[in-house]
Parts: sequence; structure tokens; C-alpha cells
Amino acid sequence: MADQTGFLKYERALPPRRPVEVRLLDWKDVYSRRENGEDPLFPTAAVRTQAARCMDCGIPFCHHACPVANLIPEWNDLARRDDWQDAIERLHATNNFPEFTGKLCPAPCEGSCVLNLQESPVTIKQIEWEIIDRAWDEGWVQPQSPAERSGKKVAVVGSGPAGLAAAQQLTRAGHEVTVFERADRIGGLLRYGIPEFKMEKSVLDRRLDQMRAEGTRFVTGVEVGSGRDGDPTVEQLRADHDAVVLAMGATVGRDLPAPGRELAGIHLAMEYLPLGNRQALGELDDPPIDARGKHVVIIGGGDTGADCLGTSHRQGAASVTQLEIMPAPPDRRDEASNPWPTYPMIMRVSSAHEEGGERLYSVNTERFLGDGAGNVRALLLHEVERVEGRFQKIEGTERELPADLVFLAMGFTGAQREGLVDGLGVEVDGRGNVVRDGDFMSTVPGVFVAGDVGRGQSLIVWAIAEGRAAAAGVDTWLTGESMLPRPVTPTAVALR
Repeated sequence: MADQTGFLKYERALPPRRPVEVRLLDWKDVYSRRENGEDPLFPTAAVRTQAARCMDCGIPFCHHACPVANLIPEWNDLARRDDWQDAIERLHATNNFPEFTGKLCPAPCEGSCVLNLQESPVTIKQIEWEIIDRAWDEGWVQPQSPAERSGKKVAVVGSGPAGLAAAQQLTRAGHEVTVFERADRIGGLLRYGIPEFKMEKSVLDRRLDQMRAEGTRFVTGVEVGSGRDGDPTVEQLRADHDAVVLAMGATVGRDLPAPGRELAGIHLAMEYLPLGNRQALGELDDPPIDARGKHVVIIGGGDTGADCLGTSHRQGAASVTQLEIMPAPPDRRDEASNPWPTYPMIMRVSSAHEEGGERLYSVNTERFLGDGAGNVRALLLHEVERVEGRFQKIEGTERELPADLVFLAMGFTGAQREGLVDGLGVEVDGRGNVVRDGDFMSTVPGVFVAGDVGRGQSLIVWAIAEGRAAAAGVDTWLTGESMLPRPVTPTAVALR
């Protein structure tokens, strides 16, 4: 039984981040490291106190809001009682990679926590991280090899969270799984999209070591269906495997076809962030896109934009401005349009925003201005207002914003069609997503779909949920039945 009065006795608290002036000197995690199994700034006793705030509600709205259906009240109470080994068993029962979600998930569970009626939810995400980090420290996370092998071969194309979740589930079900990744290292956006200061890559690497020990095979530096020498053809992929899982993500970045787009110094965010990660990992001393000493403008106010912001800070940008066409969100949720338990659409301050820079709202880029030598020198902006659902220019608000470097971080428009998708002949919907049925199978028998490639740009927790669900679909198709959990279906995804 939970501490029924814990929420009355204890205030919400989170571990402090490292001081801005210190963390800008390196690429390490913005939070301090655990030493000897303990965080000196946020000790175990503080974590247990936060877990005691969970009321174990009769209707756990947090559980409903979580795409992987985490058993949140259960492992909260186990953490409160200092039973960390049972807590990680409960956590792993629904989530293959709680260390990824504990760092990167925006925590829809906390938005739906009953205590969020008072805007003071349980620190679910932090407790999740503490459970899994302790489990790694204690050696409780061990390979789980299957008792017997099925003799079936499965190809997973893409090594982001959806592909890794599908691969691990299918390997544990006894299938021979090979993950194909076109980059030189495994991890997808976890490797080269998420900056080191948000999740250090050692967190990813230790999980990949576990997967290798379980029997999952990883092949890097190949793009299936590309037509390049050495890359597998679509026909080879199908001939060599009994089933295929597409988990390549929604990688086509949303562009901004404004006048002047051809000027040098304007880049999609995902042209920039991988280079910053390679710099952080010591693979690049002099990245070809470098913000040092430059006036940087980021178009897009979401997480990808914030990642560009933090990366620019660490490279020593002269100034950074982040633009958003939407109006500034409120500090508190609007109970009429955004009532609990929906996800609160409020102003948020990420670690990157703490570090500096300016955020401008309700502005639109009219054109990019050049310096006469083919380089961008400024943006011509104007303010906008929303009239009958459309943005309209406010006349007389035009102004120039200096810019030596511009990053377009406005999201993604779907899966890459050229190569594998077109070669397989799977159906693609009007939004650029690969169509799948209730078992996550595409319109081509034996080809399954998981994550952003079928769902569209979304959250890491949805990717993991869909990877697990697609794995259950594959296992059923190969063997006639499956014991693998199926946390979501495409129908449920659409409703949520």
C-alpha cells in the first residue's frame, strides 16, 4: 500500500542541474553523475521521498497516459520501500529501455498524474531513471537469451528506439535477428540526433552490449535498397529473411522554401546535430558546420530546436535566437481548452533554454537575406496573428534579424521513399507514412512497420511501444501465436 498521505507531507523536488557556467565547458550530461551508487546532490532518501508522494490512485491516469503502459504506481511504491530489484522487474516488464525514456521522454504520465490538478505531479520520470540506473550499477540488468531458437530470421531496418525494441523482443522470442543501420554506428537518433548533454552515449552502449550478448546481430554502414555497391538489395533482404521490420523513422525534414533558401549557412537541423554529436564524442575536432562566434537563428520551437540551441551554446555561438510561429504558451494550463488529464501545453524551460538565447513567438520568416557573396546575413521577419485558424501577417512589423547560421528545426514530413520503401512496394498514406494493419504489418505480407516510419514524427516512448507491438505481430505471423506483449495497436494509436 502506498503512503496515502505522502503527497501532503512532501513537496515535489528534482535533482539540481550542474551550474550553467560549468556545463557549457563540456558536453556531459547536464545532471551530476552518481558516484558509488549515490548522487550527492539528490540522495536515495530524496528519491524515496518523492516516490512516497504517489497515492496509488484507484484509477491510475498516469498508467493510461503512458504509451508503453508502465506500471507506474507499482514501481513507485517499490522504490519508496527501498525494494529496487523488484522495481526494475516491474519497470522492465513494459519497457525495454527505461534509461532512454527516463532521460528523453516528455513524461505524459506526469501530465496525467492526479497531483497535476495542483500542478505538482509525482516525479515519475526521475524515479524511473533512478530505478534503472541503480539496476545497472548493481548488475541486475543481464542478457536474457532465449531457451530455444525458432530457426526463423528477421531483418530490422533502422536502429532507433523502435527498431531496437522490436529487435530485442524478437531475439528473446527465439528468432535470429539482424539490425541494419546506414550510419556507421548503431542507435539512430539516439546516437546522432540526441545531444550528449541530454543522454550520454555510454547509456546507449551498455544496452547495446546486452543485446549483442542476447544474440542480436548489428550491421552498420549499409543502406538496404540504395543501389550502391555492397549494400543489400531489396530482393536479397526478402530472400534472406522470413520477415522484415521497417523502423527507419520519419527522416525527411520539413524545409522552408522562402526566398533566399539557397544561401550558404542555412541547414536542416539533422544536418547539424549529428556533427555536434561527433564533436562531443571526439570524432570531429573541426565540424564543417560550427556555430563558434556566429549569430545563430533556429526556426522551430520544439525539442529539436532546443537541441540545436544547446549545441550552439557549447560551440561558442555569439548569439542564439529561436523562432516560433505559434504564440507563446501560457505558464499554466487553460482548463477550458487543455483540461487535466490531457498533456499540459504550457511554457517549458529546457536545460538549453536555461543556458541563454532568446525565444521569439508569433513570428514568420519572410525571406533570407544574403551578403552579396552567397552567404546568409539576416532574416526578414514579420509578426503574425491567427485569424480563423490561419496565420496572417501583421503589417508594419517587418524587421531584420542578423544571422550567420540558420537551422531549420520544424519537424519531419515522413519516411524516405527512395530505395527500400519504394522497392518493397508498400503502401504509403497521404502524410508520407507507411500504412500498416492491426498487427503492424504493411500492405506487403511479411513486412512490418514500427515507430515514426508508420506513425509519423512522435515521441521516443511511442517508438518503443510500437517496436514491442510490431514484434508481437511478427512473432505471431512466424509461429502462429505469441507470448510477447502487445501494448498498442494502430487503432489505439489513432485514438490517443
